[in-house]
This record gives sequence, C-alpha cells and structure tokens, in this order.
Amino acid sequence: MPQASSRLIAAAAGVAALFMVAGPASAQGVEKRPPASRAEIQLSYAPLVKKVAPAVVNIYTKRVVRSERRSPLFNDPFFRRFFRPRLRIENSLGSGVIVSPDGVIVTNNHVIANAQEITVVLSDRRQLDARVIIADERTDLAVLQVETGGEKLPYLELRDSDELEVGDLVLAIGNPFGVGQTVTSGIVSALARAAKGVSDFSFFIQTDAAINPGNSGGALVTMDGRVVGINTAIYSRGGGSVGIGFAIPANMVARVVESAVTGTRIVRPWFGVGGQAVTVALAASLRLRRPVGVIITDIFKGGPADESGLRVGDVVISVNGQEVENVRALRFRVAMLRIGGTADVAVIRKGKPLKLGLALRPAPEIPPRQKTPLVGRHPLAGATVANLSPALAEELNLNGSQSGVIVLAVAGGSAAGRIDIRPGDMVIRVNRSAVASVDGLTRALSRHPPRWNITIRRGSQVLTIVIEG
Repeated sequence: MPQASSRLIAAAAGVAALFMVAGPASAQGVEKRPPASRAEIQLSYAPLVKKVAPAVVNIYTKRVVRSERRSPLFNDPFFRRFFRPRLRIENSLGSGVIVSPDGVIVTNNHVIANAQEITVVLSDRRQLDARVIIADERTDLAVLQVETGGEKLPYLELRDSDELEVGDLVLAIGNPFGVGQTVTSGIVSALARAAKGVSDFSFFIQTDAAINPGNSGGALVTMDGRVVGINTAIYSRGGGSVGIGFAIPANMVARVVESAVTGTRIVRPWFGVGGQAVTVALAASLRLRRPVGVIITDIFKGGPADESGLRVGDVVISVNGQEVENVRALRFRVAMLRIGGTADVAVIRKGKPLKLGLALRPAPEIPPRQKTPLVGRHPLAGATVANLSPALAEELNLNGSQSGVIVLAVAGGSAAGRIDIRPGDMVIRVNRSAVASVDGLTRALSRHPPRWNITIRRGSQVLTIVIEG
C-alpha cells in the first residue's frame, strides 16, 4: 500500500509540474485543448510487436558433457580402470530470428556451440528440429535451417545498419531466462562499440533496451519492423540487464546469411597492413583537425595495400565513404566487403587528402601453415606451432604484416607449459639462431645443447628463456 501511495504522489506532482509549465505558454496565446481522439493518447508498440514477434523464435539445445572426477587417485591408471567418467546432459537456451520464409534462422554461435540437438520453438508453440548451415565463431553468428514442409513462415527483413543513428527507437525481442518471448523497448545508445571477448569484429550497436541471458540471438528491431541487429551480449556485474546491451549490426549478419544461403565459405577481403589509432598527440603531430583514422605502421609486401600505393605513415580515414575511427572500425569495414573489385580508401598523406583503390581479394596461405605438434626432449615439447601466413593471421585476428612461427596451443603439463609458453607467442630464435619457419624450428630443436636460449615475442614484448640442458 505505501508503494502505491508513492506512485500516486509522484503522478500528482507530475501533473502539477505540467500545469506550471503550461501556464506561461497559455499566457502567450497557445491554445490548450483536450485530446480530440483516442488515437492521440493511445500510443503503443503493439501493432509493431504483432507484426514482428512471430518471426522471433526460441532455441533450445542439448549436449552430452563428460564430467571427470577430480580425486588425485584417478591420475593413477590402475584406479582409472575401475571408474568411468560420468555423462550428463547440459541444456541451454537462446533466441533466433527467421530471415527467410523457407525456414532460415539466424542466431548467435555461442547459443548453438557444441550442441548435439537443436530445437526451435515457433511463436505458435510448434517445435521443429534444426540443423546448422554455418557457424561462424569469428562473428559469433550461426545460421540454422528448419524443415517447413512447404509452409511459408513469418520472417523479418534485415535493414542497412549503417542508416542507424544514436537516439533511434528500437525493440529487443527474445527469450530472457527462459520465461518466454519478451519485448523490451529503448533507444540506440551508441554505435561502433567494443565488447571484449564477444567476437573478432568488435563493432556493436549499443542499446538500453533490456537484454538478459536468453536474449542472445534475438532481434533488435527498428520502428519500420526490420532487423537492425542480433542481440548478443550485455555488460553486467550481476548477470542481469543494467541498460548496456550489444547487438551485431545487420550488415554483418547479412554477409553471413548470404554465405549460408548460397552455400559458399565465408571469405573476407585482406588489407595486408598493421596500424594504430590516431591519438590526440598523433593528430597534433600530423596536423589533423581531430584524432580520427588509423595510421599505417606496417605493410605486407605484395599485399593489396602495398599494391594500392599505401605507405607507412599514411592515415586511413574512410573505406567506401564510411569513416574509420580506429583499428576495429577499419577491420570491420574491410570485412564487410565482398571479394572481387576494388574499394575506395581515403587517406591523409603529409597533410593532403588522397584516394586509393584497394583490390578485394582473400588473404593468401603463403607459406602453408604446416601445423605441427612439437615432440621430443626439448623445452617446447607439447606446443603446437604453425607458419604464420596472412590467411592464418586473419583467422587469429593478428597483424596481417607479421610472419614467422606462431604457437597455436600448449598441452597442459607439458614441457612448453612448464616454461609458460602460451598460444599466440611467436618463436623468434632458438640458441641465437633465427627461426623463420616450422622446418627451421624443428631442426633447431633436434640438437641437444647444454643450455637452451629461446626467444619469443609476446605482444609488444620480447622475452628470452634460458634453460639448462
């Protein structure tokens, strides 16, 4: 009862404030009148929700998980023979959006990752089995197919997400916490936002429409009834919505759906550069009016950027007319393009604007990656390494101008693990001999010196590990 009273008091105060504000306006000749029709006071999202909600589905997945016992006794092969790992069924839930009347559904990759059974529940409560057409971990998107038996399902069109502006009204539709289909409203809070650990292309629409666990894969819809994004992540300290949600832009979704429908592999263009965002200090030294763009620090010889005439020190400010604010934005804009043809790249060179044509072609697998598990009596045993080609660098979200030998994985408890070798490390030298390829590394490791000197590059650091033989 006290809570209801407080609401009435707040409402009365609001009405009083309204009349106090309206008083001076009335004195200036603005006519006050009651609403002329019910339509003037009955504003509602209901017509829009009725139109779009049937195309948003619930997704349930099942997978069998092996749970190992953690007693130290089970490290002994003798005891392990008598006890088998326990198997349990793990369920998860999420949302999806029908984007084609023949049953093509887009959702998040993390919703269906490692699933052995996928069930789609339509808005009319029908349940359909689904199969995965494409699962793209790099974008955290997946495309499913359900069999409709010739029936046309309700679906939503994808909107050009580059048309979106901060402040636009949006609805988020999904299945939070498994309670059933739920609609929340809000605005576009920001564009081109970063959210670490979600996907390789950290370029999201931010919204304050409530998004909670289970909303992943659901639709972010604009007032014209089209999908502008796929809800994928939230910023939260307690697991619930705090008004900061992230959605994958529809233009990225469209590229993945197109590959799924046409049956082609997802291949993105390669720029072949390394760079860094222009800071305030850099902008001042480069005589730029504001800190925007990416300054080129490395160029892969013979790559598209090199052939276009791009130089170290150039500042890339836009791709096909879309402004590039930082390295994330540059990677996103290039990834959105299709293989073939050219893209217009606007740069600033020594204070003067310049336009270059970038050939849109995939990153080459040169040299072949030659993925190799390292074995033997040496400090890197247990590491899996590969030659870093431009194609592998793209897959790993690394600078496309780097080359050498990269560590892909390290087995637990191995020699490499004990000396803290990590995935992503680049092996530069072994016993002061430069390492340029996997073959060169294996030859260097085949020797047995009295002391090992292994030099690696980890990010911007160069580390040398010394081990007595």
